[in-house]
Amino acid sequence: MASKFYVVWAGRETGIFTDWATCKKNVDGFNGARYKSFATREEAEAAFGGAKPTAGTGRAAAAGGAKIKTYNAAEVNALPVDVKIFTDGGCEPNPGQAGSGLAVYRDNKAAELWYGLYNPMGTNNTAELNALHQGLLLAKDEIAKGKTAAVFSDSQYSIQCVIQWAIGWEKAGWKKKGGEIKNLELIKEIYSLHQTLKDKVQVLHVNGHVGVQGNELADRMSILAIQSRETEFALYREPLDIAAILATRTG
Repeated sequence: MASKFYVVWAGRETGIFTDWATCKKNVDGFNGARYKSFATREEAEAAFGGAKPTAGTGRAAAAGGAKIKTYNAAEVNALPVDVKIFTDGGCEPNPGQAGSGLAVYRDNKAAELWYGLYNPMGTNNTAELNALHQGLLLAKDEIAKGKTAAVFSDSQYSIQCVIQWAIGWEKAGWKKKGGEIKNLELIKEIYSLHQTLKDKVQVLHVNGHVGVQGNELADRMSILAIQSRETEFALYREPLDIAAILATRTG
């Protein structure tokens, strides 16, 4: 039995590890590494989606357990993974017509765009959750091919639902104090998928409309989903003229 369990929130691989050597391999020299040791697996699993330690110190942050790091464009580009999947959702108005979009980068170059899941009576949150779901499904396929992958979303709500809050909700029988859990069935489905991928796929936050190209392209795809009313999740088959796509209307 392992004497300690090591949680890595940001590293070459994230997850819970049972020996220091593996943890060290994943955090040594990794820019912005965040990790911490725990005495029991239960504590480690509870902490995996909760309070994150400050970079490189191995000590838990004093406050703001639900706070998640926001990655800027330079940090996104520097992240050492093969496939970077950007997700976004849009809704006009909110609630109203909703759609989701993805931008897939391979070796830091735009490779594929996806759009769809149009819902005439959706919300911004459901559109963001749907996009994150599709991003994780694509990441699962890439992992199966032996690639490394990370998923990016500009929705803190979606990320926190799946990697933080759902842990407690599940333990409480999918209930929370103070009222219903909105979008519960969708969250449960995404959470279940993420649980199978959490040791291999990072889910990271970026701000919208601050120069992260992948996020901008995913945004344009969410608008295309609304405009085209595409109910499936479809591959964008026009030429990848990045400048022309970015010149279209934002969400």
